[in-house]
Amino acid sequence: MRMSPRQHRSNRPPRTVSIIGTGSYVPERILTNQDLEKMVDTTDQWIRTRTGIRERRIAKEHETTSDMAARAALAAMEQAKVTPEEIDLIIVATATPDCVFPATACYVQKKIGAINAACFDLGAACSGFLYALEVAQQFISTHVYNTVLIVGAEKLSTIVDWTDRNTCVLFGDGAGAAILRNRPNSHGVISTHMGSDGDFTEILLMPGGGSRCPITRENIDQRLNTIKMSGKEVYKQAVTSMFNAATRVLDEAGLRYEDIDCVIPHQANLRIIEAIAERMGLPMEKFYINLDRFGNTSAAAVAIALDEAHRTGRIQIGDYILLVVFGGGLTWGSSVVHW
Repeated sequence: MRMSPRQHRSNRPPRTVSIIGTGSYVPERILTNQDLEKMVDTTDQWIRTRTGIRERRIAKEHETTSDMAARAALAAMEQAKVTPEEIDLIIVATATPDCVFPATACYVQKKIGAINAACFDLGAACSGFLYALEVAQQFISTHVYNTVLIVGAEKLSTIVDWTDRNTCVLFGDGAGAAILRNRPNSHGVISTHMGSDGDFTEILLMPGGGSRCPITRENIDQRLNTIKMSGKEVYKQAVTSMFNAATRVLDEAGLRYEDIDCVIPHQANLRIIEAIAERMGLPMEKFYINLDRFGNTSAAAVAIALDEAHRTGRIQIGDYILLVVFGGGLTWGSSVVHW
């Protein structure tokens, strides 16, 4: 009896998955803490001591999430030596899509010429890039697709309340991307973990703009289509969730914290990273940090940091890399990669 393609794929042994190229893009405009002092009641010292952020990038008015995503994607494709036609799937992780539909991934497909790709967006807030990594890994390991492009991209400046000094100082715009493939004789992505807790949906969210709370003339002045955050609760949950996710993924990989050459955490707040480092028993020198220059770029943050660490030589072939993230939902994720 002739088997269907799906049955045929299921009988083939799983493949390993590697990151074969990375790319990133950040807008030219720099918004410093000193600039914010002129906009809201804050100071450079207040921002730096509480967050570690000195500046962030802000996209031009006409620059869309898909524009930034496409720039990062092309950089990753160039490094991986992958043509647009070779890409089978595009996953864009974002909380700030170009529009509700179609998917931002479809706009990226058009802009990079990936005519053979299937496309969809993924929503897991700041955890989105590692969620996309796990999804892509499943498609490749099961022989459904050979080459997958994943992108974390955000234009958070469009959903920030620029009158709220507690949140507007935190966020920036940008995009990061990676090309995933099976690479013979290489393990690549060793283990991954994803998690969520819907009991905490209200501590970090954009309450308006969806079917739950459409924006109307009557509520427009309440700024419901901007980010709302309970800072203290987010801090507590982020530290616990990221540490637990990291510990779990290391256990699954059969590794210890001291085996890790570089930790690339979500770039949200330096205090959070310092608290995680203390729990892990690792020196800060093992952590790659760029939030001082870019702020929190949500789904793009860990992707931009990964690309920078790769291109600057911070991570080398043979290194064990630990990626760990946290976002609204609540969501969290972690991954161990053998570079």
